[in-house]
Amino acid sequence: MYVQAVSNAVGKIDLASLPVGPGLERQVLCHPMAVSSSLKKAPGETLFAEGEKTDSIYEVVHGMLRLYKLLPDGRRQITGFLSAGHLLGFAPEGVNVYTAEAITEVTLCRYKRAAFERLIDEVPGFARRLLTAASHELRAAQDQMLLLGRKTATERVASFLLLMANQQESDDTDEVDVPMTRSDIADHLGLTIETVSRTLTKLKQDELIALPMPTRIEILDRDQLEELAAGESVAGF
Repeated sequence: MYVQAVSNAVGKIDLASLPVGPGLERQVLCHPMAVSSSLKKAPGETLFAEGEKTDSIYEVVHGMLRLYKLLPDGRRQITGFLSAGHLLGFAPEGVNVYTAEAITEVTLCRYKRAAFERLIDEVPGFARRLLTAASHELRAAQDQMLLLGRKTATERVASFLLLMANQQESDDTDEVDVPMTRSDIADHLGLTIETVSRTLTKLKQDELIALPMPTRIEILDRDQLEELAAGESVAGF
């Protein structure tokens, strides 16, 4: 979504040579505040933790992160999975409200908050793009509330598979990468691991999906999967 750079230096970098992520106008490349730093996180490594102070905003360039919150007794609620093009780190009052952890090897761009805020003020159209991104995030939060509050286990799993298909980097939306564990999926959907596994097996038996490997799911009947996710009656469920 934003500029991917590899240095904090300003003025000595040829900004026009830097790659541009989806959604950013090329005019931002001429702006010195667009320069960021790049970092990588290994699978299982924490980017930042809930409650920590922060002065940075991040963009996922490659790979996938899990976002989660913990209850005092250790129970975990995964609030989302972020892949390439997503922003994170907009911490209220400079304090992170969730933990971000790498599922796969992750490459990110890091922007200092002050520089990022100056981009909003100085680059035409930048604030509008951020508003659009925030609107999508709000819609995702509302969909998650509906999923946890009203949907059945089958509806939740179907919704999850469609979401992963829609946000993945590949153009083939019928081949879905699911690098997270079944435990991750369960903690995201408010289900047990056994329920997630049983539901995936049922979807496979009814030929709505195929499971060629644990980290890849093939959607065979998108129409019926969408009907399930929407709560419509489907034979066998």
